[in-house]
Amino acid sequence: MPSILIKNAEIVTMNAQEEIVQGDLYIENNRITDIGLSLDYQADKTIDATNRTIIPGFIQTHIHLCQSLFRGQADDLELMDWLKQKIWPLEASHDEESLYYSAMLGIGELIQSGTTTIVDMETVNHTDFAFQAIAKGGIRALSGKVMMDKGEEVPIGLQESTSKSLQQSVDLLEKWHGKENGRIQYAFCPRFVVSCTEELLTEVQKLSGRHGVCVHTHAAENRGEIALVEQETGMRNVVYLDHIGLANERLILAHCVWLDDEEKNIIKKRKVKVSHCPGSNLKLSSGIADVPDMLQQGIHLSLGADGAPCNNNLDMLNEMRLAALIQKPVHGPTAMNAKTVFRMATIGGARAVGMDHEIGSLEVGKKADLAILNLNDFHLYPSYGVDTISRIVYSATRADVETTIIDGEVVMENRMLKNMDKNVVLHETNRCIGRLMKRIEAAFM
Repeated sequence: MPSILIKNAEIVTMNAQEEIVQGDLYIENNRITDIGLSLDYQADKTIDATNRTIIPGFIQTHIHLCQSLFRGQADDLELMDWLKQKIWPLEASHDEESLYYSAMLGIGELIQSGTTTIVDMETVNHTDFAFQAIAKGGIRALSGKVMMDKGEEVPIGLQESTSKSLQQSVDLLEKWHGKENGRIQYAFCPRFVVSCTEELLTEVQKLSGRHGVCVHTHAAENRGEIALVEQETGMRNVVYLDHIGLANERLILAHCVWLDDEEKNIIKKRKVKVSHCPGSNLKLSSGIADVPDMLQQGIHLSLGADGAPCNNNLDMLNEMRLAALIQKPVHGPTAMNAKTVFRMATIGGARAVGMDHEIGSLEVGKKADLAILNLNDFHLYPSYGVDTISRIVYSATRADVETTIIDGEVVMENRMLKNMDKNVVLHETNRCIGRLMKRIEAAFM
């Protein structure tokens, strides 16, 4: 792996002191090996970052790469209608090729906006092809097939038995966990309580402990979903997950918009991680999570864009801005300041996936996952006397990300992706969604 010397940059470290320093950063064997002034190394590659800003790569803890292909196909619906009328039929229509290009489309967008790590939930079928895209695209990912072993309104193409769901998940874990120099990890992904039997969830809890991997699921996203869970189990989401032993430090819960005090106490006590997805929650009319209260209680939060059809972009810069702004009318102008949301997007995400010793900040010994931003444009000026993190959170856009490095590999430089042909991916995604839409139309004729 080539060594890389980045010169003359502003470096937003996100170390324990959250220092911002001027200088150079040296990468060797996929790790940051030195940070300082006027470093003198004979690197294989030198990047002049004069007037540029280096940040830790963003870590998004809730993504659906399988849904990137469905952008714009499911607008203006609430969660359960969105799933039943649009997303489940679309996911059921996926084939191997369409899933591969859906994942590549999402990966390209994520890398272009400075995201280097994702927690991804796929669909029921063809997940091996999403992993192939993750391997080729170069992103760091915890991913897994979605698990759904119940539900009368689930399309036939997504229906699976408990045993098949578990076996396919374990097979994928054995094939992909730890691949690509550890860049790929497996996570068990039961969709949500509504579509999973207690037998499935109990076995997932056991398998997660046995293999030491995360569990990634949705909870308390929508009032209608909560009502279904209470009707079926007599308990609210988090109480039920705790009842079967899933509430622990390996559990990543997406959304958590409508938690009650008991659920918050369980999350805090069990060290469950929460992924806040403000864009998705707004578009699906799910609500606004009480993030300031969760943070005050010591609950661990990170950020995610969710999927393209419930957000329409996968841009962490957009999510950070939303996360900061939507709380201020209720909690006041100082709530969710720029540093708080930037922390959630970087080192907070690293802690959520249990990798804060490896990623999430720019420190000697850590993996080289970073983005280089050009903050020299009209929408970011004047810069005099303005805090760098505030400029990034409130003013920067994905177009300001020039270079992205993941695991010591340059995957985008000067906005050019290295591991995929952008024009091919765009052409193939259009072709694939056209085929899937015709397949769905034929099924309902």
